[in-house]
Amino acid sequence: MNLKTTNKDNVSVIPKVSQEGVVVAVFLAFLATAGLFYVNLGGAFLSAFVDGLGISRESAGYITSANKYGAAFGALLATFIVKYIPWRESAYLTLVTLISVDVLSFSLNDPDVLIIVRFIHGTIGGFLVGLGFSIIARTASPDRVFGMLVAIQYTFGSLGIFTVPKLVGTFGPGAAFGALILFSAITLLMVPFIPDYAKPDDNREPSQQSTHKRTIMLAPAALGLLALFFFQSSNMGIADYAIELGKDNGYSIDYLSNILTVANIIAVSGALLVYMIGTKFGRALPIILGSSIAALFTFLFHWSQLPEAYFLANAVTGVTWAFTVPYLLGLCATFDDRGQVVVFAGFVSKMGLASGPLVAALVVGQGEFGVIINLATIGLIACAILSFLPARRSELNNEEILKEG
Repeated sequence: MNLKTTNKDNVSVIPKVSQEGVVVAVFLAFLATAGLFYVNLGGAFLSAFVDGLGISRESAGYITSANKYGAAFGALLATFIVKYIPWRESAYLTLVTLISVDVLSFSLNDPDVLIIVRFIHGTIGGFLVGLGFSIIARTASPDRVFGMLVAIQYTFGSLGIFTVPKLVGTFGPGAAFGALILFSAITLLMVPFIPDYAKPDDNREPSQQSTHKRTIMLAPAALGLLALFFFQSSNMGIADYAIELGKDNGYSIDYLSNILTVANIIAVSGALLVYMIGTKFGRALPIILGSSIAALFTFLFHWSQLPEAYFLANAVTGVTWAFTVPYLLGLCATFDDRGQVVVFAGFVSKMGLASGPLVAALVVGQGEFGVIINLATIGLIACAILSFLPARRSELNNEEILKEG
């Protein structure tokens, strides 16, 4: 595990893990996931409200969207605040507050009240995600850490998808909140062992700061952020309704829980591949390839009445989601050396995650899943087109830096 004890003024403090390696990547992944773990429960979280509270699909969609819009707001706040606050103390406070709001949610069953409370929960969680992103941006290889982040999300999301729908039948929607509380508690135990990463401006000599200082590249950053928005909204719009789509095609909840768990486990391979290869092939090729394949297999959801098609669509879009997001986030991290763009990317990502289910809730009606599938497919194609120029610009910048070095 490579723990090391840091001494400051001859006072021993809690040992920290190494700043590089798998262990710290896992810890940072938990930190950046805890605030938004309900997203990784996929349609299980939405169906928990439909089955547990007996509310409509539209109302359930509004609750999950409120949670994600709150996360977007919290991530936006983090963009302006995280550089001024002590991150470790902030993480402790945020995690404890997050757990408290989830405990409160246990006793609520009014959809309108839940929309408000889950928006507040999302705001707190989004801030925590932004805080985690700001630390990841200080690591030597953000793409690889983001890859581990997605791997953690899919691994524990798979466990949640397997267990939560079954538990909702016995314990109601509280089962979903219990899963969130457990994940936040585990993260809370990890925070003391994360290293004290220096801020980006503190990592370089004064001479280096003046020689290599860069301003934010607005045009490529804006295109990269827009591509991230389309990718996240398209994937989340269909993912949140995956279980409901399966129900409409006659699949039982146990069958859906099992098949989506297997699909999510397979999806972990996409994130692990990112961790292994990093930017060996640049970012343009992985992003365009991942988005294009995601669009193709999202369109396959039109044939969900065939079990093989439904499974393949879920599994392959899961792999491409886990594979592409780390590169999109890593891309956003390259356009300034202060980490502000990647923290703002957390806000854009949450806006995408919230907007997809909101649009889906508006059009789903009495089973209009075909419209949702078509919109998601178009959004993924748009991501591939928008990401090309900023990804190539990022690769050219890296080549220039290598030549200067």
